[in-house]
Amino acid sequence: MSEPDPVLAGYRASIDNIDAALIHILAERFRITKAVGTYKAQHALPASDPNREERQIARLRQLAVEANLDPEFSEKFLRFIIQEVIRHHEQAAQAK
Repeated sequence: MSEPDPVLAGYRASIDNIDAALIHILAERFRITKAVGTYKAQHALPASDPNREERQIARLRQLAVEANLDPEFSEKFLRFIIQEVIRHHEQAAQAK
């Protein structure tokens, strides 16, 4: 068996650290959006805010361009997160 490639191992360790950070950031984001969902349910506000969602998508697409990240990918990723947040908000409204 050959020796592990130290360069590849270094890249993979960095990827593993970034993946862990992404999970923690998403957990924090969902903790906050859960509070938003509870607030919306208590005040009979709609689960979705299409105008804000579109503004956020446009803003994050621009950030993606500035960061040399594919804006199409960033939009798909954000839309997935938004759909999950809306689902949580709808569940909070039904639980009320």
